[in-house]
Amino acid sequence: MFKNLNYEEYLLKFPFYKKLGINNIKDYKKLDRKNIVNDPYHNVNPTPTQAFHAELDDLIRLHYLITTRKVTTILEFGLGKSTMVFDDALEHNKSKYSEFVSKNLRRTNAFLCYSVDDDEKWIENTKKIYKTNNVIFNYSPTTISTFNDRICTYYEKIPNICPDFIYLDGPGLYKTKGDIRGFSMSHQDRLPMAADILAMEHFLLPGALIVVDGRTANARFLKANFQRKWHYIYNKSYDQHFFELKEESLGMWNERQINFCLKGGGGN
Repeated sequence: MFKNLNYEEYLLKFPFYKKLGINNIKDYKKLDRKNIVNDPYHNVNPTPTQAFHAELDDLIRLHYLITTRKVTTILEFGLGKSTMVFDDALEHNKSKYSEFVSKNLRRTNAFLCYSVDDDEKWIENTKKIYKTNNVIFNYSPTTISTFNDRICTYYEKIPNICPDFIYLDGPGLYKTKGDIRGFSMSHQDRLPMAADILAMEHFLLPGALIVVDGRTANARFLKANFQRKWHYIYNKSYDQHFFELKEESLGMWNERQINFCLKGGGGN
C-alpha cells in the first residue's frame, strides 16, 4: 500500500506539516511510538492535560492515501490533526479532479470530510487551531448499546453521506452514556468498541477503504462481524488496520468510481 511512498519527497510536494506549526521539517524529530513507553493509563486518562504529539509519519500516510486513491468523501470518527490533513489532501483532489468528478461520477458530497466527535469543546478547539475549507464538523453524543448482542458503542447521529474513505479514531471512553446490566465504558481498563461502521456496512460501495488508528480490539471486532468481502491488513509497525471492500461493482456509476480512484481511469 505504501511501497512507492518516499516520506521526504512527499513532504516536499505536499508541505502540509506547516499547518501543524512545524516550520522546518529538518528540525522536527519524528516520534517513534514503538520506542515510547508511557504511563499505563496515558491513553485512557479521563482528564488529559495535553493533546497527543503529531506523529508525522502516520499523517503522511493518511495524506498519501487520500491523494493517490483520489478520495472524494471522508467520514472521520474522532477529529484532531488528521482533520487538517484530510482537509489539505481534499483541497488537492478538488483542484485537480473536481471538473471530472462533477461530470462523470455520482458523488453528491464530493471533496468534503465529515468529522464526528462526542466532545463539543474539542470540536471548537480544533476549529480554532486549524482553518479548514473542506471539513464539516458534527457533534454527536455516544451511547452504549449492542450489535448482535455484543456490547458496543454508537454515535447517536452520524452524517447522511456515502463515504469512500472512513477513518476510525474515536470515540473516547468517558463520554459514552448508559450501561448494560451494570457494564459501562467508564472504566480505565475498558477498550473502545464502536459499531457504527458495522451498522452501515451494506451501504458502503465496493472500493471503500477503512483505516483504524490503533484500537486493535475494535478493529478485531469489526473484522469478526463484517459480512462482506473485505481485504484486511494490519501493519504492526504503524499500529494501523486497513480494510478495503473488494467486491464487484454495483453498477455503472460505482464502476466508474472504481476506475477513477483505483485504476487510473480519467482525471489524471
